[in-house]
Amino acid sequence: MINDHIKLTGALTITKNGKVEREIKNLVVTAGKGLVASRLSSNSASVIGYMAVGTGTTAAAAGDTTLVTELNRNALAVSGGSVSGAAITYAATWNAADGTGALTEAGLFNASSGGTLFARTVFAVVNKGADDTVTISWTVTIS
Repeated sequence: MINDHIKLTGALTITKNGKVEREIKNLVVTAGKGLVASRLSSNSASVIGYMAVGTGTTAAAAGDTTLVTELNRNALAVSGGSVSGAAITYAATWNAADGTGALTEAGLFNASSGGTLFARTVFAVVNKGADDTVTISWTVTIS
């Protein structure tokens, strides 16, 4: 008998003003796995095109469908991400005066508002001031 298992794992790097602030693993939520299945079967669901940041501190859970306290959502640098082998990287930037606050959570979505949450993570606070630039690079690997 052949047993083949597919696993989605991910990690993200948060930089503030060009300096790495956090490197964190993420959770691909149940709804995100459903999104992958939908894309494999018929392309009926929109691709991941947005990343959101927030101030919620509740631990990420498989049943999450939103951020706890979304602060701001931006389009990805490349809609759908950049593929390299079995990994896809998503990146978004919050420039000065955009997404200002005590950031503690992030998520990937397939819509500019609402939409399906693909992955979520919670991390130690990254304080983004009005003059700061924050970039999040998020890589999901299929193994």
